[in-house]
Amino acid sequence: MSGPADGAAADPSSARPPSGLAQLLSALFYGTCSFLIVLVNKALLTTYRFPSPIVLGIGQMAATIMILYVSKLNRIIHFPDFDKKIPRKLFPLPLLYVGNHLSGLASTSRLSLPMFTVLRKFTIPLTLLLEAVILGKQYSLDIVASVVAIVVGAFLAAGTPVTEPKRVEETSLTVYIYELWRGSGTVHKVKCGADLAFNLEGYILVFLNDIFTAANGVYTKQKMDPKELGKYGLLFYNACFMIVPTLVLSVSTGDLQQATEFNQWKNVVFVIQFLLSCFLGFLLMYSTVLCSYYNSALTTAVVGAIKNVSVAYIGMFVGGDYVFSALNFVGLNVCMAGGLRYSFLTLSSQLKPKQPVDEENIPPDVKS
Repeated sequence: MSGPADGAAADPSSARPPSGLAQLLSALFYGTCSFLIVLVNKALLTTYRFPSPIVLGIGQMAATIMILYVSKLNRIIHFPDFDKKIPRKLFPLPLLYVGNHLSGLASTSRLSLPMFTVLRKFTIPLTLLLEAVILGKQYSLDIVASVVAIVVGAFLAAGTPVTEPKRVEETSLTVYIYELWRGSGTVHKVKCGADLAFNLEGYILVFLNDIFTAANGVYTKQKMDPKELGKYGLLFYNACFMIVPTLVLSVSTGDLQQATEFNQWKNVVFVIQFLLSCFLGFLLMYSTVLCSYYNSALTTAVVGAIKNVSVAYIGMFVGGDYVFSALNFVGLNVCMAGGLRYSFLTLSSQLKPKQPVDEENIPPDVKS
């Protein structure tokens, strides 16, 4: 985890642009972590019906704090000690962080897996807009056209008529495997409300998740100065500042009590998946920061779109909660095609070799 130029002292190498290999590996790392945590959280919140996404978020924050603090004690990584200037340096990242965390967990349990991943694509145009406004970046017409295709596909997929929704009884593959593992021989029937069963609360939550994700990515890139907090300092102090308010929120809403009274805590498989989600939550936060550090917030959003291609199609066969509709299926494919085109344009421009500069033709006053 240790990286150069991550602490109070600046490293001369930090001025050099990152290599193409570092950009590619960080993007692949983020895509893999993002893919895995969606599947694990979906199993916890729907298959096991864990009642508290807030407590799950607290577990992920606690894992982040513990891993980073132990790593610092063992001098594996470095970040500055706490002082009174750190809250000012972080703001508004802690608020965006917890908003992104909780809205993502809550929306996962209210939408089918393919629909969730499609609506999450609105993060891309929102990131593009925020980078233009906050960081002053400009984009080509081809990239804007790809973003439009993503949005149109998402609207087609989400706009399936819902006047008479068909509720289909299907067997969840995950529940089936779990029941066979328990040896009960019982297969439970589960309700499969997918995109034909419109869930307004889920749509609002996932759109809020898009806003928080885009803003968090852009502000993280803006504040990731190695001379200040660095990658690990951002992660550690974000989690430290938000875990206590989130814990208070879970207690006041009764969320913590529901989690402690949950009847699956003696189930070894559930506990393993819960701990895995906490660890993956840390890895996701770390890989997001790493990808933004070596690339940009926009590239991080693009990698998320690439990941969603595989997640959405796997969800059609594995999740047990997808109801087929021709319009929805067409929308999924249009959205995925736009995402792939967008990804190709963005990544190819980053991998394109820069033109060498002829220093002999540079005026002396410019060189100085």
